[in-house]
Amino acid sequence: CEPVSTQNERQLNRGGARPETRGFVPQKDIVYNKLLPYADNLDAESNEILSKIKGNLGRAVELRELWPGVLFWTRKLSTYLRLYGRKFSKEDHVLFVRLLYELVTIPKLEISMMQGFARLLVNLLKKKDLLSRDDLELPWRPLYELYDRILYSKTEHLGLNWFPRYVYDPTHTSTKSYFPESATQEMLDEWRPLLCPFDVTMQRAISYFELFLPTTLPPELQHKGFKLWFDELISLWVSVQNLPVWEVHLVNLFARLANDNIGYIDWDPYIPKIFTRILRSLNLPVGTSQMLVSRYLTNAYDINHIVIWVAALLGGPSKQAQAQLSGLFNSITSFFHPSNHGRWLMKLMKLLQRLPMSVVKRLHRERYRQPTWLTPIPESHRFTEQDITDFVESMKQPVLLAMFSKTGSLDAAQALQNLALMRPELVIPPVLEKTYPAMETLTEPHQLTATLSCMIGVARSLVAGGERFPEGPTHMLPLLMRALPGVDPNDFSKCMITFQFIATFATLVPLVDCSSAVHDRNDLTQVRGLRAVILSTIVSPPPPPDTFFLSFCEGGARDVLIHGPVLEIEEIENEKMTHLESLVELGLSSTFSTILTQCSREIFQIALQKVFNFATTNIFETRVAGRMVADMCRAATKCHPEESLKLFVPHCCTTITMITANEDVQDEEELDKELLWNLQLLSEVTRVDGDKLLPYSTQLVQILQLTLHLKCKQGYSLACNLLYHVQRSSSLIYPIEYYSVPGGFHKADKDYLPIKDWGRPGDLWNLDICWHVPNTEERAFVFYTLDLLLQPELQKLKSYAEGEQDMSRDDVLQSLSIVQHCLLGAGSLMPPLSGEPVIHSMVHLDETRLYTGVDYDLSRENYREVICRVMRKLLQHILEHSEDDTKSLFSIIKIISDLLHFKGSHKHEFDSRWKSFSLVKKSMENRLHGSKQHIRALLVDRVMLQHELRNLTVEGCEYRQVHQELLTDLLRLSTSTYSQVRSRAQDVLFTALGTYNFCCRDLIPRVLEFLEPSRTDVTQQQFKGAMYCLLGNHSGLCLANLQYWDCIALTWPAIVRSGFSSAMSLEKPSIVRLFDDLADKVHRQYETIGIDFSIPESCRAVALQLMNSGGPQASESVASEQEEPRGMQRQEQKNADSYLIVPISLCLLQLCCRPWKFEHISTGFLSLMLRDDHPLPSSAVLFFVESLNHDSLLVRKVAIAAVAGIMKQLKRPHKKHTETSSIPEPDEVCVGDRPDNQWLLYDSTRLPHSQQDWEDCHFVEKTHWGYYSWPQKLMVYAPPKDQPKQGLTRDEMNEREQIVYDHFSDPAFIDKLIKFLSLEDRKGKDKFSPRRFCLFKGLFRNFGDAFLPLLWPHMERLVVDTHESAQRCVAEIISGLIRGSKHWSYSKVEKLWAMLCPLLRRALSNITVETYADWGTCIATACESRDPRKLHWLFEMLMESPVNGEGGSFVDACRLYVLQGGLAQQEWRVPELLHRLLQYLEPKLTQVYKNVRERIGSVLTYIFMIDVNLPNTQPTLSPRISEFTERILVRLKPLLDGDEEIQNHVIEENGAGEQDERTQAIKLLKTVLKWLMTSAGRSFSSAVPQQLQLLPLLFKIAPVENDDSYDELKRDAKTCLSLMSQGLLYPEQISEVLRTLKKIAGSNSWHARHSVLTYLQIMVFYNLFTFMSNQKSVSDVRGLVMSLLEDEQLEVREMAATTLSGFLQCNFLMMDTAMQAHFEALCKTRLPKRRRRELGSVVDTIPSADLVRRHAGVLGLSACILSSPYDVPAWMPQLLMNLSVHLNDTQPIEMTVKKTLSNFRRTHHDNWQEHKQQFTDDQLLVLTDLLVSPCYYA
Repeated sequence: CEPVSTQNERQLNRGGARPETRGFVPQKDIVYNKLLPYADNLDAESNEILSKIKGNLGRAVELRELWPGVLFWTRKLSTYLRLYGRKFSKEDHVLFVRLLYELVTIPKLEISMMQGFARLLVNLLKKKDLLSRDDLELPWRPLYELYDRILYSKTEHLGLNWFPRYVYDPTHTSTKSYFPESATQEMLDEWRPLLCPFDVTMQRAISYFELFLPTTLPPELQHKGFKLWFDELISLWVSVQNLPVWEVHLVNLFARLANDNIGYIDWDPYIPKIFTRILRSLNLPVGTSQMLVSRYLTNAYDINHIVIWVAALLGGPSKQAQAQLSGLFNSITSFFHPSNHGRWLMKLMKLLQRLPMSVVKRLHRERYRQPTWLTPIPESHRFTEQDITDFVESMKQPVLLAMFSKTGSLDAAQALQNLALMRPELVIPPVLEKTYPAMETLTEPHQLTATLSCMIGVARSLVAGGERFPEGPTHMLPLLMRALPGVDPNDFSKCMITFQFIATFATLVPLVDCSSAVHDRNDLTQVRGLRAVILSTIVSPPPPPDTFFLSFCEGGARDVLIHGPVLEIEEIENEKMTHLESLVELGLSSTFSTILTQCSREIFQIALQKVFNFATTNIFETRVAGRMVADMCRAATKCHPEESLKLFVPHCCTTITMITANEDVQDEEELDKELLWNLQLLSEVTRVDGDKLLPYSTQLVQILQLTLHLKCKQGYSLACNLLYHVQRSSSLIYPIEYYSVPGGFHKADKDYLPIKDWGRPGDLWNLDICWHVPNTEERAFVFYTLDLLLQPELQKLKSYAEGEQDMSRDDVLQSLSIVQHCLLGAGSLMPPLSGEPVIHSMVHLDETRLYTGVDYDLSRENYREVICRVMRKLLQHILEHSEDDTKSLFSIIKIISDLLHFKGSHKHEFDSRWKSFSLVKKSMENRLHGSKQHIRALLVDRVMLQHELRNLTVEGCEYRQVHQELLTDLLRLSTSTYSQVRSRAQDVLFTALGTYNFCCRDLIPRVLEFLEPSRTDVTQQQFKGAMYCLLGNHSGLCLANLQYWDCIALTWPAIVRSGFSSAMSLEKPSIVRLFDDLADKVHRQYETIGIDFSIPESCRAVALQLMNSGGPQASESVASEQEEPRGMQRQEQKNADSYLIVPISLCLLQLCCRPWKFEHISTGFLSLMLRDDHPLPSSAVLFFVESLNHDSLLVRKVAIAAVAGIMKQLKRPHKKHTETSSIPEPDEVCVGDRPDNQWLLYDSTRLPHSQQDWEDCHFVEKTHWGYYSWPQKLMVYAPPKDQPKQGLTRDEMNEREQIVYDHFSDPAFIDKLIKFLSLEDRKGKDKFSPRRFCLFKGLFRNFGDAFLPLLWPHMERLVVDTHESAQRCVAEIISGLIRGSKHWSYSKVEKLWAMLCPLLRRALSNITVETYADWGTCIATACESRDPRKLHWLFEMLMESPVNGEGGSFVDACRLYVLQGGLAQQEWRVPELLHRLLQYLEPKLTQVYKNVRERIGSVLTYIFMIDVNLPNTQPTLSPRISEFTERILVRLKPLLDGDEEIQNHVIEENGAGEQDERTQAIKLLKTVLKWLMTSAGRSFSSAVPQQLQLLPLLFKIAPVENDDSYDELKRDAKTCLSLMSQGLLYPEQISEVLRTLKKIAGSNSWHARHSVLTYLQIMVFYNLFTFMSNQKSVSDVRGLVMSLLEDEQLEVREMAATTLSGFLQCNFLMMDTAMQAHFEALCKTRLPKRRRRELGSVVDTIPSADLVRRHAGVLGLSACILSSPYDVPAWMPQLLMNLSVHLNDTQPIEMTVKKTLSNFRRTHHDNWQEHKQQFTDDQLLVLTDLLVSPCYYA
């Protein structure tokens, strides 16, 4: 059974009993609409709009009118969703989704349109529960193809497609629930072949899995869902050790899977692994000498997904996840302490804030959410009460520490808010314990701000009490009373947080005195009685005075007013308040009004009297203090207008009338302070509901007549404010009260107990909002004021504009001010401007007029139109006669803006209110119960916002003549003389452009007139104004770059032509900057504009269904026979239009004698015309090819990119066919080298050495095919005879190809081109250019070897030139040549390599420091995505003995680098070459030269890269690490055996005969270290068993102290150890590692023993949960540390103590009685008596075994004490006492004790008051003696 409110909601949601008025059952309405005062009109209105949308959208699709029809009506649909929610039938919902899905996936759709449709589609699918899988099924492939086309575009890098920088398309998130059940298998077949871990396609495949795999299939279909892939992918995840880029995507996929299928997957086996990886991903610092691997930072997991995963793992029968989570928080708690800070902190705080939120979400889903079609969580896996308590307990400690974090207390406050929803009794008391002392402290204000912001988070849970935390409410009064001193104007943040705190509590609690209830009622339970008593102390009627409230009135407010601003007033008489002051004002007034709203009548009366006396007995200046006091008075009047107005209005009116009775007042420049103050007060207190003002109307009008024409600007501005407030109060619709209970608290005490309403949520179905709706009298009053006060002003201005009457500037400004305030005050009663529309389409484009409760009185003259006419005349007059009267112009601009848009509220005000509403909602919401359980005031506010939203909805307004005239005026102002006028007018203009349909097209020609070169009357200011109009503002649209061909055809040529305009001067930097910005913006924002606007038939079929569906009938009929062909014709016309544009823009861009600036701009614009579906006209091809040799570098760069794109356009398609392997593929997943993919591998015995072999060989260019599995269709190129003809003659080419051919066959052209290409651009910054590579690749691909004879001599010349730019140029040509020869015939290729190989040899011997990277890139680029058998000449040449010493060590290193670049691209397909290389390198591993060693190390990493330890993978045919390590260990034997220290004593000379084995072994070791270091960051899995065999050696070398002497060997060993200790271990490897470490711990070198401990610290922390899940390893580690505590070497003992303390701190080891007893026993070891010895005898230095043991005991105690730095557990006082006994022992014990005590003091000093409670008095005495300086704790 469900609670009553839910049933109500059901009825209201489903429209209750009203389907007959709508004709359908809506999916989900916006409930707030039903609470508006005019709710009854809305059904008819929404039906009408919906039927229009259905009719016109369907019709537009049918008539194939994508633009403007479909675009316009889809926008209308998204507006409809904003206004009414999903208020349509299920049938329509499904059809809308299907139609939009069809539209989004139209193949050639322009990308901006696609994004618009995608946003709407996401919005339609947002509420998943409305449509189940049975209602809707969507195909997945079209969406995937769309993704693939955009994210992995083949032509974008060539500039043939321009996509926006961020393509935002979240459609997959909402659509994947609706993919058919067969989808999972199809996706796996599609993407499995891409899973090659060495290739970039791995990232692509895994990210597709994350994006598309459906995880919400019902349990009976799970065998077709995740069960097909779960084991495969999770085992992949478990076995990857080095955090590649794609691991993050896997984690995100698992998080989603876990969350969607709680209870259906057994995660238990993986839980330790999951938590270990989460801990690693936080990148916390451990130990001292830790090296960070950079990719751990960049590829770390996303916290948002981690928390979802963790929240989904909790609960259920096995409590393993909660145990691990507690372990996780225990181990990282100390990182939250405020004294710790680092880049990792943000991540930790995020984890803290998001995790409780995720758990609350899940609890809500289990307990409170209405069941939907999505799989419910089975009973067995739901949270039990115990689970929740455990979870809150595990998070409590870190959250309380994080309250005072350096990043601010917000994250902790949000975490506390969610935790308090679940377990208030656990969370709130400790926060209160911190809050009370913080309120007392004066010295640490940050504590107060932090605790108060956390208290605000838990306020609702505290006040509501409930059975879990019944004593909560008793804390409210003490908290409020103590918060008052926080109102301190000198400490801004404290002041604001106190206001927020008081306001929060006041909103939740009615401030009513119920002391009498104790005597009248007997049914008060204990706590309730207690509450009543408390309240009697807060709010008892006087005497005693209502303590809290009045203290606030007097103390708080007066504090702010008098101490704050008054001090500064004498010095500053500034115009405006400072930002801080205005915030304080806001805080004060909102807090004050909240308190007044919430208090009872009696209290209100007292307060009102106080405020009235305060305001009328003082005179305040009007800028700062006056505003604050007036705000307080306004707050009072708003609560109870009748009583308040009785006091204020008569008082102010009499004062004002008295003062103005004097004749001279009208003309005074400086007015009396008293008059100003009373005017200000009056203008604020009239902001109340209009009908309460009516009794005073005559008085108010008199005052207005007296004051509106004061000469003093300050005076008439206040009078205008009064006018505005009076009119606005009488003409708007708004709620009158915001009580926390409907109807307020003014009920007889007998039957009503306010206490019951503490913290109570508003009831959405019985809000009973009291609305102010203007009645006839009020409206009559408004029009009366308009006739009386506005009419004469308009008359004056009109006659002034017509030149009949003269007015001073001040008078004009005064009149304009009155006009503007009248327009703002009564704007909601003035009908919008009307007139004839300007533009037509085949589909209706009507604007939506929403009813907002105002019925316009059309019998009256529309003042909006009158004002409009007068303003236009006045504007003409001012611009002609006094253009420098900028103040009046500002005013007119403001009025035009309001004429166009203002209907009662402003957009920016609405936005900021919406924002603050969301913030308050977030800080006080109850996520656990959900279903809008907000406090009533918030709900009322939301309904009001809904009303304003309807008021502001102005999208797609019809563009009428009036608007056209006003926009013309704005354009005139935007190009006027004064820059400030221009910029304000432009802002209004840009807003208007976004509001009216198609007005941009109308305006563009008018803007461009100013740029016309033929006009001589344009001033520079007009020119700049017009340029700014084209540029647009930050957010809005840019006129120069509208995505329509007809607009671009006008703007781009005009911008280029403006170079000849007389107003344009490049001497002015501002104009140059404008052109730069404009060109830059066009390039940044340009997206390829569609050419093909066709709509597929499947889409039209859905549109037909939509037009014929039920619900509200579509308003339009289906398109008739005659209209169909017309639509078709228009579509073809539009497509053809687009083709015409290209030549048009070309003829314009051929104006080639422009100034250089414009030549650059035009070349840039022209390059944007390149596209992949339509070739450039040949004249443009000619232009770009000639520009390759242009004098300007910029033009050349654009031309290189453009010609590369043109080559792609000219490319002839090559045929492909499907290839089937003769060997069958294995049935189950089998990865890596297997019989069926052998034929792809490089095999020197089967290389193609003749034309026949070449043709028979099936080349597969992509390296990933066949590694994981085969694609369903493997496409390879058809044999040469089916391919397009190679080596065309000139006559066989088309015109564009001939242009290219002629230029590149011209020796002079080539000479110049190569000269330019081998110039240096920016010294030291140049790199291999991919653009130039694409250019050459295209040339050689399209024209074969036609240009080679001309280029070859240049290449030979450049290869021997040692300048870096020459080398780079030839490298670019060579890589282009190799890649371009892909389809050449065998004979040509063979000839090519015969020439290239010698050339490359020469190049590699001439290589220099600057160019080796370029040669590496050249070879790597040449080998990328090429079958190795095609390039066998290259590989054989590179393998020819790379390290031969010719040219010195540098050239050797470079040759290796280049070879590595080529082989790495080939990945797993060249095992034979890798073996040959390894065989060649092994003897050379003892290299002397460091650079060669480093390079060999890197090459080894790539050689062994293929030997991975991933699931289902076959043993590789490539070299294997295990075999290599065995061979190495044999050669390192001399070092392993001896015990002496390994010194780096190699004399680096290769001549002095063969050195001994030991020296050779040291050299070898250096190279091996380099290999270990490079592979740590690059390989996928660490070869742990092999590394372990080398560990003893590394421990021997690694130094303990950081000595400064540079020793490569030692440093590398240390780095290796640090990197290896951070590695991720598999559970089965742990015992081996510990065995090795144990063995080393027994070695003679204390350095090694010391290093074991540092290694252990990092290794255990980075594999914490894997270790902890295995008890034996924990006890092994414990044993190891304990044995080293008793080591004979002091340093080792101390390190062991540090390690132990760390393990205790992260709860890896527990501090149990056994351990304590062990240490205490050791401490009691007796030391032998000292016998006097001769000085200097040797014996002293060796510590006796007894001393060592005693020291070990002391160190153990010390470790225990230091393991809890921030608190005092129960066992600590006793241990400190035990330790203090040893203060006078011999060294080193004394030293240890002293250190421990001083550390204890340092870490416990902050909270000593709290900590000392744990000690007895005796213990405190001893402690105080020990902690030396006596005054410290005095």
